[in-house]
Amino acid sequence: MFLLSRIFLFLTKTAEERNRERDDAYLAEATDIYDLEYRMKKLDQRAAARHPSWMTH
Repeated sequence: MFLLSRIFLFLTKTAEERNRERDDAYLAEATDIYDLEYRMKKLDQRAAARHPSWMTH
């Protein structure tokens, strides 16, 4: 039953929601403020690589 509920949740969420939850979980694993800042910077760099600045206008 648990597996069916997880599949249903996976199918009903958008890719953006899943990505945000994954990123939030990644940030929540930080051990201290420096680790959190490092992880935030890493996520920002990944987001910038996915969407180059010339594509935003």
